[in-house]
Amino acid sequence: MVLLYNVGIFSLQFLYWIASWFNPKAMAFRQGRRQQREKLEKTFPLVPTATLVWFHCASLGEFEQGRPVLEALKASKPSIKILLTFFSPSGYEVKKNYEYADFVFYLPWDTRKNAEWFARSANPALAIFIKYEFWYHYSVELNKRTIPLISISSIFRPGQIFFKSYGSLFRSMLKRFDHFFVQNQQSAELLQSIGIANITLSGDTRFDRVHQITQQAEEIPIAQRFKDGQKIMVVGSAWPEDMEVLFPFINENKNRLKFIIAPHEITESFLRDIEKLIDVKSVRYSKANDSSIQDASVLIIDNIGMLSRLYRYGEFSFIGGAFGQGLHNILEAACYGIPIFFGNKAYQKYQEAVDLVFRGGAFEVGNFMELKAKYEMMINHPETFLLACDVTRHYVLENLGATNKIVDYCNKSLR
Repeated sequence: MVLLYNVGIFSLQFLYWIASWFNPKAMAFRQGRRQQREKLEKTFPLVPTATLVWFHCASLGEFEQGRPVLEALKASKPSIKILLTFFSPSGYEVKKNYEYADFVFYLPWDTRKNAEWFARSANPALAIFIKYEFWYHYSVELNKRTIPLISISSIFRPGQIFFKSYGSLFRSMLKRFDHFFVQNQQSAELLQSIGIANITLSGDTRFDRVHQITQQAEEIPIAQRFKDGQKIMVVGSAWPEDMEVLFPFINENKNRLKFIIAPHEITESFLRDIEKLIDVKSVRYSKANDSSIQDASVLIIDNIGMLSRLYRYGEFSFIGGAFGQGLHNILEAACYGIPIFFGNKAYQKYQEAVDLVFRGGAFEVGNFMELKAKYEMMINHPETFLLACDVTRHYVLENLGATNKIVDYCNKSLR
């Protein structure tokens, strides 16, 4: 099984090498790992006596789940050093200058030699892996060196390989973790079914993060002036598949509803497609001013990092990704207490989406007609709209507190 795992890692490296010749993300992934070891070897001697805490996450989404813990731990123990690693360039490139981390790197590939060298050189006092991050050789090496290893905001489903008859190697990874902070009861029960008892049902740290954003978020003057007292639907992380449903909806609701659209990937071709396929005046954020937004019904966000603050201007939201890529963060919208729409094909593995659909705060749609019908239901029956607002707002508030549970455990471990 270990041999097969190693072959899998090697094959993954080879696939990334092939893909890098025609895929910009794969090229960034490959280039980012060049001279990685040399950079790390220059860094690790700088912290020979410091207490180093290692946070590892796959990408930007997982980083946002670990961020509240990282920042709270740093605040409680300012003397510690933080090492932050990413697997994906979409996380590394955005957060390579993150102010609360002392060192930010790509995670070296999970080989025995890399793991031995990395654990020996970094010698962290504590390792914190976020959500889905489980690597065989790193878990083995940290376990050998009796370095505490915990998983936070982890979530498990019955179909995962850990719970299959042929998943013994992957179960062995889990059993090398000192503690799991899981998001839901099902995850705890699944771990218990394979003999793991070191579990805390803490919930999802993203609730703490999005609530923190609402408390600290600054106004966006252009968005505030664009709203001008009118109703807005904020479309977050939209893919082309989402826009196919939204284009007729936008065109039909001209003069009744404004839209703020934040594409998931900001490419010139996608921005032009949006502008071409809507029958109302639009303006890009980068070109917006008091004059250009005066008669605009659609504000297109052509930058990154603003979306979480934009939901405050909406009465409704549509979150992209659920028609294929996987639903993006709906909690950023929920914390502002507004109804949420999303596609009906890829949301079931997101606990918060399932919960909010069940409670009446979120609505799955398969096409334009379903979006129209569910939107008009709330317009024609205000009590449905008010219930959805109440559900989303309270769902966030009742799930706060995961960060404090994890940080308390970390502080005890570090002592």
